[in-house]
Amino acid sequence: MSLFSRLLPTPLNSLTLLFVWLMLNNTFSLGHIVLGSVLAIVIPLLCVSLRVPQHTVKRPLKTISYALLVLKDIVVANIEVALLVVGPINKINPGFVAVPLDVTGTFPITVLASSVTMTPGTVSADISKDEKWLYVHVLNMPEDEQEVIALIKHRYESRIKEIFGC
Repeated sequence: MSLFSRLLPTPLNSLTLLFVWLMLNNTFSLGHIVLGSVLAIVIPLLCVSLRVPQHTVKRPLKTISYALLVLKDIVVANIEVALLVVGPINKINPGFVAVPLDVTGTFPITVLASSVTMTPGTVSADISKDEKWLYVHVLNMPEDEQEVIALIKHRYESRIKEIFGC
């Protein structure tokens, strides 16, 4: 391991810390640059032992299309939920569904659970201890809960598997 990588184990985080320090202090004086640089080196060094290895993004360009897909789903679901809430109360049919997980790793599962939660009308309620099931609350459960499972697996999970290669 080189001296540079030992001194700056996470260079992007260090650069971000320096930038945030300077923006919070609203100055680019030499004293703040030096103090911010020291903090940008020391804080990541103190935190490097706390890092947990995570899946890395294997196909970064796919993240753009995934983000756009989730954004579109958020807009469409907002309209659907608004119409559902404004309409008669007896049309709402809430329920829970257990979605079997094919993705592995804490970060990819978190991305999936967050995507489900960000989409109005669904909330990720829990993940099983063995990380094999994602429990989702659905505001308007269809007759066949397999529709919800298939939608989550096809629309989100398959893309996340592709992005992270898991």
